[in-house]
Parts: sequence; structure tokens; C-alpha cells
Amino acid sequence: MFFNLINKKITTKAIFLFCIAKIYSQEKIYPLDTPIFKDTITQFGIPLKEVVLFQPLKFRTIDELKDYLILRRRVIKVYPYAKLASDRLMILNKRLKNLKSKRSKKKYLRRLEKFLYVEFEQELKKLSRSQGKILIKLVHRQTGITIFELIKELRNGLKAFFYQTTASLFKLSLKDKYNPEDILEDYLIEDIIQRAFSEKYLVEQNAKIDYDLDSLYSIWKTKR
Repeated sequence: MFFNLINKKITTKAIFLFCIAKIYSQEKIYPLDTPIFKDTITQFGIPLKEVVLFQPLKFRTIDELKDYLILRRRVIKVYPYAKLASDRLMILNKRLKNLKSKRSKKKYLRRLEKFLYVEFEQELKKLSRSQGKILIKLVHRQTGITIFELIKELRNGLKAFFYQTTASLFKLSLKDKYNPEDILEDYLIEDIIQRAFSEKYLVEQNAKIDYDLDSLYSIWKTKR
């Protein structure tokens, strides 16, 4: 039995070494200064992945750092909802273009509203007031339109007023806009989002309202 175990170990090692040798025998190794011809474009050296460099954020106190980390956790949680809202809005607009009569459009919107309510009611109820505030702003970032304007456009002004009044009871406003050039929290949200894209914590989606982070850094460097 002892010799059988040794035999198995030797056999396993032999197979492993054989696989390595096979891989190396099939792999072409180029010196660093050797041109690599690929798709008619000459490349030299080793192709490197794109690296995005972010300017370091400066926090004056431990409390500021804690607030940033709390904000980051909230943004990571609610961004997918804003992204989903943007996706659904694109599908909705395409669908509405194919509907001719106002009656069919209203009927479709009512069905969609009920569907979204059932699908997201429980998840959205779990959001805190602070998370809800961030979500309102991120929907504006992704779609280019406030939630109030969105409801008013798709339903009517009375419905938008009703939802706005309800939101105000929780000290929220559906009319809030995303403005990282003038509002510090929005600037930090933009920083968090772009870093999360780079680190693959969030799936990037083209936003209707887009900002250059370096420009925002320059703006807030003079303000803080």
C-alpha cells in the first residue's frame, strides 16, 4: 500500500510537469523589445491595462472620513436602482412611441406603475431617508430629469403634486437635482461613483448628466 501511494504521487507529479511542459512548448515568448504583429498594428513590449488615477481626497477630521465612508455605503446600495430606473425609462419611451392613442398610453402607464410598485415596493421601503435622498439625485443624474418632472410627464401634474407632498412629509423633495459643482455631498457622490466604476464595484451606465472628475476636483479645491 505504501508503494502504491508513492506511485500515485509520482504519477500525479509527472502529469503536472507534462502539462506545464506542454503549455510552455505551445507558448511563444517575445523579448521586451520585439515587435508583436497583431491585426496589422505593430506593438512593442507588453500590453498594459488602462489605469485610472484619482486625486486623493483630503479629510480634515476623523468625522469627515467617517461621513464619507457612510455616504459611500449608501451610494453603492442605491445606485443600481437609479440605473434600473434609467433602463426602464428608455424601454418605456420606446414603447410609448409605438402606441398611437392617448387611451392606450394611459392604460400602459397604469399597468407599468402597478408592476413597478409590486416589483420594488418591499426593496424601496427598506431605504432610509438619507438613502432615498441620494436615490432622488442619482435618478436625475442618470435620466437628466427629476422624479417630479418624470411623474408629471408620464402621468399628470396632480399625481406629481401628490407624490411630492407625500415625500415632503419625510423631508424629501422629488424636485431635487444633482449638482456636484455647487453641493459638496453631490461632489463626493460623483467621486464615489467613478471610483466604484474603476474598482468594478458598480456596473457603469452612461449618464445623461456627466461630469469630469478632475474639473470637479479643481472647483472644490478652491472652495474647501
